[in-house]
Amino acid sequence: MPGLAKKTTFWAKTGIFCLLLGFIGYTLYHQQTDWAALGRQLRHTNWTSPYALLLVLLVPLNWSLEALKWQWLTRHVTPLSFREALSGVLAGLSLGMALPGLGDTAGRVLSIRGTSAGAGSAATPNRAGAVGAALVSGGMQFYVAVVVGAVAWAVHLTQVPARNTPGGQVLLGLLVTLSAAGVALNFYRNHFVVWSVRWPKIGQYNAYWAIIGQYTHTDMAATFGLALLRNLTFSAQLYAAFRLYGIGLPSLELAAGVGVVFLVKTITPAVNWLSDLGVREAAALWVFAPSALPAPLLLAATLTLWLVNILLPVGVGLLALGSSSRQWE
Repeated sequence: MPGLAKKTTFWAKTGIFCLLLGFIGYTLYHQQTDWAALGRQLRHTNWTSPYALLLVLLVPLNWSLEALKWQWLTRHVTPLSFREALSGVLAGLSLGMALPGLGDTAGRVLSIRGTSAGAGSAATPNRAGAVGAALVSGGMQFYVAVVVGAVAWAVHLTQVPARNTPGGQVLLGLLVTLSAAGVALNFYRNHFVVWSVRWPKIGQYNAYWAIIGQYTHTDMAATFGLALLRNLTFSAQLYAAFRLYGIGLPSLELAAGVGVVFLVKTITPAVNWLSDLGVREAAALWVFAPSALPAPLLLAATLTLWLVNILLPVGVGLLALGSSSRQWE
């Protein structure tokens, strides 16, 4: 059965990847595009404009906020300096390119010197606890994407009447319910840790999420705040990228669309770095389809964000990962 589950998951993710590529190709093929006008737009892109500067200058802020969140959460495992936390975040980003869903956690844990497989101590921090801290970090960022996405979708429905359908209202209700459920889960997380020990199949993973019970409400509130600031930061980057390429939608409509794009990206599973890249592009094409915006410009904006915000930091992360590997030798 475990083998069947793995095969099912693999083929499901592969199917999603193929659907993403198919949707992007279909949109480009069927949309009437003035390629000459598009070429002029791309050639006249002002790379010294305030939007271009904002896009680039927010890169260090984006990853610094993630590093601060990681540093805050690992206090219960081992104290990290900001530099060590940033190194771990970038190492996880790089490893996540090769192993989506697992690489980010592995890179962060590997970057913590002296982690042990056991309960740990001050000298040899608990590796399972580090995994748990990474899960809390990623889970909080996911939750923030849902909360911000709920607000963005609500605004999107008011700005794009074609989307304000019964299905759109149901989706809004689901997002609001999930947002409320996250608040309830926070208050009952200690009960979950105690309850999970009673169930062998769940309790075997207790070492990883037991650290959740060690965080106070203040810890979780601070983590939520950092995750929210980071979400707003990379949302501002995508907004700037769209403006950079001449997307002229009203500010509120464009900002809401950006929030929905990141919501779709967050909830869609990634098979590899190509699918992770394709999700953002496909989401942008779908979100802004009612506005009949040029698909190539939308793709150019999202690709630019990926190059600036992901690929460049990955290069730094590879250096950090190499340094972590030498520490383990």
